[in-house]
Amino acid sequence: MLRFKSLGSGSSGNATLVEAKSGAQTTRLLIDCGLRLRDLETRLEEAGTRIEALDAIFITHEHGDHIGCARSLVKRHNTPIWMSRGTWLAIQDPHWLPLQTWVKEVRDGQTLVCGELQISPFTVPHDAREPLQLRCTNGDRQLGVVTDLGHVTPHVVAALQGCHALLLESNHDPDMLQRSSYPNFLKQRVGGAWGHLANHAAADLLQQIKHSALNHVLAAHLSERNNTPELARACLSEVMGCMPLDIDVANPIGGSGWIDV
Repeated sequence: MLRFKSLGSGSSGNATLVEAKSGAQTTRLLIDCGLRLRDLETRLEEAGTRIEALDAIFITHEHGDHIGCARSLVKRHNTPIWMSRGTWLAIQDPHWLPLQTWVKEVRDGQTLVCGELQISPFTVPHDAREPLQLRCTNGDRQLGVVTDLGHVTPHVVAALQGCHALLLESNHDPDMLQRSSYPNFLKQRVGGAWGHLANHAAADLLQQIKHSALNHVLAAHLSERNNTPELARACLSEVMGCMPLDIDVANPIGGSGWIDV
């Protein structure tokens, strides 16, 4: 059994819990931990587990809404943490050095094994040092996780083929972004080729990877100012051929419910 749950998604903090179960064995992977440690502990308990039960952490990139409490978590619980070499170099500060034993550098195209999970990181275009998103499998079902994506590349499309479930960034509506109070440089960053996926771009990616066994799409990393769940659902549901409310949307505080892959 493979399932996942957003613990929070947005500019205020991102974290996703992935669980794989086989018999009595349960593997728990935390993708990003951009929340405060106390909030992360609370949301993990609400999800039916505890922070000590995490087998590993995967950090997609060094931005604060993704790396958040990672250092505190590793320091307190000695949890192994995976990230690219670029991410590790980008976050260098003296407080991390005593914890480097727990840091495992990973790269695009590598296959990682974590208990019942196999994890395949892949590079994405985003304004970070060496950002990675990932695909997770228990050997039977496939989950794709892709946020913080400036634009869709053939490499990203290839990495997500055959997924049964998808956590997909649907960050902003371009018209709302342009009408917003954001300064021009921030509008250009968010809407640019190294920023975040607009709703229509997310729909375009979904169209390229859609297949008959893709059953679940969770829209994630929605901008609170420049998007609405209704707009994101409208774009993605049109591709999936379903009702808008059939598209789940992760929110900044509650995240999402458990989704079986």
